[in-house]
Amino acid sequence: MKVTREQLHTLISNKINKAGLPREQANIVADVLVHADARGVHSHGAVRVEYYSERISKGGTNNNPDFRFEKTGPCSGVFDGDNGAGHVAAKIAMEHAIDIAKDNGVAVVGIRRIGHSGALSYFVQQAAKQGLIGISLCQSDPMVVPYGGAEVYYGTNPIAFAAPGEDGHMITFDMATTVQAWGKVLDARSRNAKIPDTWAVDSNGEHTTDPFAVSGLLPIAGPKGYGLMLMVDVLAGIMLGLPFGRNVSSMYHDLTEGRNLGQLHIVIDPAAFTNIDSFRKNINQVMSDLNGIKPAPGVSQVMYPGQNSENNERNSEINGIEIVDEIYNYLVSDEIYLRSYDHKDPFAS
Repeated sequence: MKVTREQLHTLISNKINKAGLPREQANIVADVLVHADARGVHSHGAVRVEYYSERISKGGTNNNPDFRFEKTGPCSGVFDGDNGAGHVAAKIAMEHAIDIAKDNGVAVVGIRRIGHSGALSYFVQQAAKQGLIGISLCQSDPMVVPYGGAEVYYGTNPIAFAAPGEDGHMITFDMATTVQAWGKVLDARSRNAKIPDTWAVDSNGEHTTDPFAVSGLLPIAGPKGYGLMLMVDVLAGIMLGLPFGRNVSSMYHDLTEGRNLGQLHIVIDPAAFTNIDSFRKNINQVMSDLNGIKPAPGVSQVMYPGQNSENNERNSEINGIEIVDEIYNYLVSDEIYLRSYDHKDPFAS
């Protein structure tokens, strides 16, 4: 089923609002989810609406949060999300970080006590659209074994970055610190297909090709990804006085309770360090240089980080966004949710 961006936004906002989130906040959640679907990151798009709606309707998302921002220094601050919708809290916190960076050159804003905030690329692009560099890190469910381990401890703990070029161009990347996302394992299950033995381990810590045997994902590049996960957990968890490691709340454990997740935004004004016009020109030059690299056999063109998602986004403006019929049928239905995610095993089908 193909829909326009505007149609998808309306459907998502209506459903989230029906679940109990005020319209203004529902529109922000829809902004972030449509951003993900338009860029081809469907794991963070409309597929999440049913889960969000159930959590909102059961009280696990605070529908009327008391958002508070406290500056803790010239370049730092903490935003308390009061377990409201993570998308809304992360967007407002990034607005504060942008204002601080414009005044002082650099901003570091921690976000405490929020729910899942979706694709981090949305928030770093907020900064890049203002001519600033954006970096964002956040905690997630414990689903990953530490390097050499057989039990999960960290989440996929994603990292995102965006830097502005000229004429609205920007470099963006948004990555989990695991070899592969959990959604890819679910896809293999649905097709009864094997997975590469580099993706995950079974309950004994052995690498597995059986998607149904997975009990832990693997960090990217072994100990390097493991180190990045730890870094994210320190900066977005321990540093903000929040639960960390295996104590980070599960996405599905109890949908009546807030998740108390942490996130960190870092914003840098390039003008505080160099000539801004030269900086933007050089970012464009990097993009051009990378596109001009001789491609390896079987590859048509070398792309800069985020270029494929950027191409998807442009295409969505012309041809619409493809969503599966099951999701569309749910969005147009009168039901807040069709199946329950409450207390679901994160490794279940």
